Amino acid sequence: MSEVVQSEKRCVGRLCMLLGRTSQGYYKGRKGRERDALCGELIMQEVLLVRERQRRLGGRKLYYLLEGFLKEHQIEIGRDAFFDLLREYGLLVRTRRARKPRTTFSYWRGKKYPNLAKDMVPTRANQLWVSDITYIRTRKGCGYLSLITDAYSRKIVGFHLSGDLGAGGCARALRMALNNNPEREGLVHHSDRGVQYYSALYMHVLGEDIRISMTENSDPLENAIAERVNGILKQEYLEKKYKNIFEAGRAVQEAVDLYNNERPHSSIAYLTPAEAHDRTGDLKRLWKNYAQYNKAEAFQVTA
Repeated sequence: MSEVVQSEKRCVGRLCMLLGRTSQGYYKGRKGRERDALCGELIMQEVLLVRERQRRLGGRKLYYLLEGFLKEHQIEIGRDAFFDLLREYGLLVRTRRARKPRTTFSYWRGKKYPNLAKDMVPTRANQLWVSDITYIRTRKGCGYLSLITDAYSRKIVGFHLSGDLGAGGCARALRMALNNNPEREGLVHHSDRGVQYYSALYMHVLGEDIRISMTENSDPLENAIAERVNGILKQEYLEKKYKNIFEAGRAVQEAVDLYNNERPHSSIAYLTPAEAHDRTGDLKRLWKNYAQYNKAEAFQVTA
């Protein structure tokens, strides 16, 4: 057990004694809050997938469509709580006055890290990594896939499929990325505000040399590259329901290999991510980003 985790446990123990609580009760409550937060994020991922095709679909119909998804993930949420979740993310469809979305949304009450990736345009690999977690269906439940993607090359540099929603899978994906990319001076790590990225374990793996960046609002465009990579893997390579977590793990390995080494990307001049990862300089984008429609379309490839 690392010194960071041991130190945290000692501090928690002292505080619980002062407040007349048990450490067991504290950790049980925290585990419940973390699960609720991660379940909320999974629900919102599914809502956003539905809304890509049906942008004006109302909350009642969304709740009906997600019944099978909620049962599959063993998530219990009533219709009122579901509406509250949509409201927190600013995703309720209103026919009258629109509700202004909150400027930040997080179940976590910890330190607020700024969005360093917002105006950052990397010119080489290992300047900006983006991270996210998604689910893979199996007949015995779901596996949870943690991904670390290089924003410059679109290469998946770290990944791990876990059987639970804990921070351990995310930390293993990050360790893979770090081990495979020792040259990473000035690296920025960007993520949403999921509780796993705030955990003591994940912060310990990040260390002190990597700058931390997190989304500021609930807008998925703030982590658009990570969201896009999730979508490509699930829609193009990992569509089926696998027999178990081990079969899914083999499929994930194969999908990542295909994605990194064989799939050309229009956002990086139709290079594969593996090819782009060895380049430097601006890469020509062969599509127009609607969120940056008025910005210059760039950029020539240099070897």
